[in-house]
Amino acid sequence: MAKRLASAAQVALPLEAEASAALSQSSAPAKPDADGADVASEASLQRYDWAAVGSQLNRQGWGLLPGLLDAAQCQQMAAMYGEAAHFRSRIQMQRHAFGRGEYQYFAYPLPALLQALRTALYARLQPVAEQWRAQLAASAPPWPAQHAALLAQCHAAGQRRPTPLLLRYGAGDYNCLHQDLYGELVFPLQVIVLLSQPGEDFDGGELVLTEQRPRMQSRVQVLPLQRGDAAIIAVRERPVQGARGSYRVQHRHGVSTVLRGDRHTLGIVFHDAE
Repeated sequence: MAKRLASAAQVALPLEAEASAALSQSSAPAKPDADGADVASEASLQRYDWAAVGSQLNRQGWGLLPGLLDAAQCQQMAAMYGEAAHFRSRIQMQRHAFGRGEYQYFAYPLPALLQALRTALYARLQPVAEQWRAQLAASAPPWPAQHAALLAQCHAAGQRRPTPLLLRYGAGDYNCLHQDLYGELVFPLQVIVLLSQPGEDFDGGELVLTEQRPRMQSRVQVLPLQRGDAAIIAVRERPVQGARGSYRVQHRHGVSTVLRGDRHTLGIVFHDAE
């Protein structure tokens, strides 16, 4: 069963039938404009200094991509929340002690823009994931260079359900600290894109990260995202160099209470779920 670890609570998400072509669908276009989405995503990602992003991730476990999506793309993505055909399941956070608010997991095939982003972002983050695997002397096999190959590994391991999700918060809603795991095979990085504008669409609702080093108190970081900005964060842990070699630092993330308005977020998790 798929698992999402949240504030000492775990939940088994409901099982549903998967088409035998799930893997091929994950790479197939959702709409005729998939080529255009690929080009737009590549152009957007080429603007960033990926060596600097990698340094941020190694130093602090998170990095920022300002303006990954424009206002129109954010509006288009947030508007999908009311279109049931895009999704495989809806989760009410209060029901599972995850917090307050709700989110929906996308179904395969993913919308063209989301599919293009997931593929292109993975290719740029895979070198960092490989570096972390080597530093931690992990016994797991190397992370493949292409996202389609990672999905093949996930599906062979029984993790066949897509994990990208769209989250919606209203006044009083929040998300407890958690880790998006979903199975034994966990790619160590994920991307969170804010689709609403702080101060206009909502107040409060900051993205909160925590870092727990061995025998030390937790460190908290609030990321100052604007609409269209993306945060790359560690899913579960990252290596930190110590006097006796690398050690594991645990990470969790959540969202503080929304004080006013509505907040939408896109979550891009690269591994699939059981």
